[in-house]
Amino acid sequence: MARRKRTYEKQWKPDSRYGNILVGRFIGNVMQDGKRSVAERVIYDCFDVIHERTKKGGLNVFEQAIKNVSPLLELKSKRVGGANYQVPIQVSGERRQTLAVRWILAAVRSKKGKRMAEKLADELIDASNKVGSAMKKRDDTHRMAEANKAFAHFA
Repeated sequence: MARRKRTYEKQWKPDSRYGNILVGRFIGNVMQDGKRSVAERVIYDCFDVIHERTKKGGLNVFEQAIKNVSPLLELKSKRVGGANYQVPIQVSGERRQTLAVRWILAAVRSKKGKRMAEKLADELIDASNKVGSAMKKRDDTHRMAEANKAFAHFA
């Protein structure tokens, strides 16, 4: 008989304006101290700024940015015989999006100066054009995975 509780997959709610689950997840990650309305305002302002600057839909640029930043490989530490190896493994679809969102927000929060919506718009536009801090993080991860390809058999 199983001793553990059964875990259920989290059901993400879509956002109110676009009805998009990915945007809803992004709002959840932007949110601090349970202030969802503030996070929604930041995201929707960001999409408006993107539309003004690029003449493309903010949602389209956002989805392209997430797709570009999503990593194919990541490194996991594996202990074998007293030594720790960084083992490259493939990333599932859900985790890809999670990492992409996390890296984009980390890049935005590390910048100083402007409003959050403007910084986020800058980073999303950069990521959709395959440049910027979040893309650099993805490329560094892929480079490390390529360098540690010899340890892939430990996975």
